[in-house]
Amino acid sequence: MHRRPEETAAGFLTEWVMEKFDVVIIGSGPGGYIAAIRAGQLGLKTALVEKDKELGGTCLNVGCIPSKALLTSSDHFVFVKKEAAKHGIVIDGARVDLAKMQERKDRVVKTFNSGVRTLMKTNKVTTFAGLATITAPGKVSIKSSSGETQEIETKNIVIATGSAPVELPFAKFDGKTIVSSTEALEFTEAPKKLVVIGAGAVGLELGSVWNRLGSEVTMLEFLPRIALGFDLELSNLLQRLLTAQGMTFHLDAKVSVVTVEGGRAIVAATKGGEELKFDADKVLVSVGRRPFSDGLGAEKVGVEFDEKKRIKVDKHFRTNVEGIYAIGDVIAGPMLAHKAEDEGIACIEIIAGNAGHVNYDAIAGIIYTNPELAGVGLTEDRAKEQGIDVRIGKFPFRANSRALCSDDVEGMVKFVADAKTDRILGAHILHHFASELIAEAVSVIEFGGSSEDIGRTCHSHPTLSEAVREAALNVEKRALHIMNR
Repeated sequence: MHRRPEETAAGFLTEWVMEKFDVVIIGSGPGGYIAAIRAGQLGLKTALVEKDKELGGTCLNVGCIPSKALLTSSDHFVFVKKEAAKHGIVIDGARVDLAKMQERKDRVVKTFNSGVRTLMKTNKVTTFAGLATITAPGKVSIKSSSGETQEIETKNIVIATGSAPVELPFAKFDGKTIVSSTEALEFTEAPKKLVVIGAGAVGLELGSVWNRLGSEVTMLEFLPRIALGFDLELSNLLQRLLTAQGMTFHLDAKVSVVTVEGGRAIVAATKGGEELKFDADKVLVSVGRRPFSDGLGAEKVGVEFDEKKRIKVDKHFRTNVEGIYAIGDVIAGPMLAHKAEDEGIACIEIIAGNAGHVNYDAIAGIIYTNPELAGVGLTEDRAKEQGIDVRIGKFPFRANSRALCSDDVEGMVKFVADAKTDRILGAHILHHFASELIAEAVSVIEFGGSSEDIGRTCHSHPTLSEAVREAALNVEKRALHIMNR
């Protein structure tokens, strides 16, 4: 007979329970905990194993959620300083209390932590605290922080161990001067000079936060553009707008050396044969993330990896080893929380004997700067590279009534549609609320819809969503509030 386990405040088991599960999920990030919820809903006896103190993985604890909290708070500060007076709101002497801003961010994270723990209980998911190692198909060994080890058995294992920041060989993280996104979320004061290596989503977002809070931010990007993977026209416009906000960009800049002396850094780079040097209080390295499977033991049981150290899976998320599945950042595809969530749901559905599928053409990418940059499906350039004949529809927010009322007119909506069938192949939005507006395009792409489907759908007035409809109409040069060309 098994004793009912006691639980800590963090919701983890303090006594091991020798049980056999239908599914054991390793990693409690968005992919893992969502998979656990769905497994519980389907009546599967489920265990979730997490090595860190709290559930939620990188996204909840040191990624998506805390960064968006700081982005929101810092954006409010910029509004007070630079925009409020335009609305007849006079606020003198506005200043930042960074300690309180950080406290609020931490409260948001803790609230979410508590919510995830509650969801595990509600869905009868057994949660283990410790480092999981796959010792054989159907067997997982868990080592707790106190050194205790327990092996549990399961019919299925789902690997959802996520990713970790990529470290440059000449700029190793020291957690103080050369930092990853984790430390850049915890600064107790805005660095006077911040150099960001890498102008992707993470670099642009955290660069924006500290630029708004008073840092002199210099972005160094190896490529000739920022925001790789997003529409080039909108990416270039975003760069111009961020430059106007005070950020400095050096593209085609290859960083070669980062030296630290006396708590300060010197970053050396080359650009077009010219040697550049940048002095910095902090250096944020944001050149991407790598699949994280350290200590998992997957290789020892025969799980195959690709050349990028990602776990190989088939279209049903199955590895080459019977009963072992993988989802999220640890497999191929964009490293996005919502991609991992959808894969977690689909994977569990398949394990339960149901249909499970992820449409990778309908997964949006978003950069949460201000304005935000969002995109789903093919860009104009990518479509042309694939030899697809397309028509483009655009609409600027300067011609949108709600944007004018809000004095929030920067950016545009852009559609890429198949010239023969009118099916929407891609949608791209640059605006303060692009992350919300992109959802309509994602839905229409998911159902194989056309630009005409959106153009003939009534949108409430006055709303920002009307710009989405106008861009769709403009695929056939039928936009109502601009000159069609």
